[in-house]
Amino acid sequence: MRYRIDSKSDKTAYIQLYEQLRNDIVSGAFPFGARLPSKRLLAEESGVSVITVQHCYEILCDEGYAESRLRRGYFVIYRERDFISSNNPASSNDESDSNYMPNFHRANEIYKFPYSVLSKTMRRVMVDYEDRLLVKSPNHGCAELRQAIARYLARSLGIIVQSQQIIIGSGAEYLYSLLAQLFGNNCIFGLENPSYDKIRRVYMASGIECDMLKMSNDGIKTSELARTQATVLHVTPFNSYPSGVTADVSKRHEYLRWAEARNGFIIEDNFESELTVSKKNDDTVFSLCETGSVIYLNTFSKTIAPSIRVGYMVLPTKLLDLFEEKLGFYSCTVPVFEQYVLAELINSGDFERHINRVRRARRKLFH
Repeated sequence: MRYRIDSKSDKTAYIQLYEQLRNDIVSGAFPFGARLPSKRLLAEESGVSVITVQHCYEILCDEGYAESRLRRGYFVIYRERDFISSNNPASSNDESDSNYMPNFHRANEIYKFPYSVLSKTMRRVMVDYEDRLLVKSPNHGCAELRQAIARYLARSLGIIVQSQQIIIGSGAEYLYSLLAQLFGNNCIFGLENPSYDKIRRVYMASGIECDMLKMSNDGIKTSELARTQATVLHVTPFNSYPSGVTADVSKRHEYLRWAEARNGFIIEDNFESELTVSKKNDDTVFSLCETGSVIYLNTFSKTIAPSIRVGYMVLPTKLLDLFEEKLGFYSCTVPVFEQYVLAELINSGDFERHINRVRRARRKLFH
């Protein structure tokens, strides 16, 4: 094997290894159905830890290039015809084609929310909620969903908030744009580097100046936090994409000290955190904060389905008046039907049962 990790590179070891393996898969060096090197062998050959290789393989699985087979290893499931080329001018319109069917790789099977439960809940909402389905949603979201999310956060993450602090919106990107407007384009936002590029693009489209802060193996480098002039820090403490870095508790406290020293705010983007393989959830930055300087943000796109374009953010109480003054006039962008369905899934326990099932399945795959 010829995989080499450059210790002087700005890219983490996870990403360097991932990019090299991905290129070999796409080029056909590892064809469809081929078994990838074992984690231990690849770690020894590349001079990295087994955990680094595991994170690399998890990203390959999440991206649809490989899948894990219990007690057999990792196998290539990439086929060129399954991926739409970004250079194909017709690709941007493919989803409008009546024959369009998304490709779900087997690697994503364990994440799928039970369709029977979802359809049963939808039918129940149609019958039980009757005329309420025809009424416009309150601007910040339906009380039923906001209350359900507040109880869920308290049970699962130890986040104790009032439902009035929760704002419902149509996915993370919409909520990013609201936060950009809330803080205004005179602010500088500090973002993880590397990170999910749409975060930067949404903020920049809203007129926000973004400072990309280099990552280490436990989160944003301390030197970068000291250097930046940002007053808002956008972080993904759990399994940051694409690096796979999870910030430990000391780094999370460091973020909080940074915010206190700057009189700044932290946007905690907790995407996918519920699907951890650990038996206990890590403390969120929001739950560790005692000064009201953290905004918590999450969606249901990964935990239920990509078609569920529903996200939510939890504002600290000291931002509620400012949010109401600047953005309270916005109508909620999520139909009431979807909000009631989600509220029912949470209140019935079906949502948490699904989360627990996925976490058990992931533990079997990755351990």
